[in-house]
Order: sequence, then structure tokens, then C-alpha cells
Amino acid sequence: MAQSYETAVARLELIIARLDSGEAELRETLELCREAKGLIGFCKAELDTVSGELRELKLDELVGQLESPAEPSDQRD
Repeated sequence: MAQSYETAVARLELIIARLDSGEAELRETLELCREAKGLIGFCKAELDTVSGELRELKLDELVGQLESPAEPSDQRD
């Protein structure tokens, strides 16, 4: 199985290129499709994990706070 998301994506690209070439025989096509299915599952799990961790960091809220104008302070004359 892939060691990282990036290596999984790179392998998927190679598999797609091989399948698109039309040179893969029937059994090879089947094996490549099985491997691709596993890689896709791995990538999805990685993306889900990272997405969940990013939600936990509440980055959207932080960005919103940074982008909202500062509230005016009470000024006494």
C-alpha cells in the first residue's frame, strides 16, 4: 500500500496512463483496477482525516476573525 497520499496519487496517475494506453491485457487491467481501488480508498481516508483535523482547528473561524473589521472602541472626549 502507499506510504503517503502523494505517492498514492503518483501511482494512480501511472495506473491511469497504463489503462489509457490500451496496452494492458485483460488480467493486467483487472489487477490495475484492484490496485487503483485500494489507492483511491487510501487517498479518501487521508483526505477525510486531514479535513477533520482542519475542522478541529477551526481555521474558518480564525480567518473570519482576522478579516472582520475591528470594533470601534469607546472614545471619550
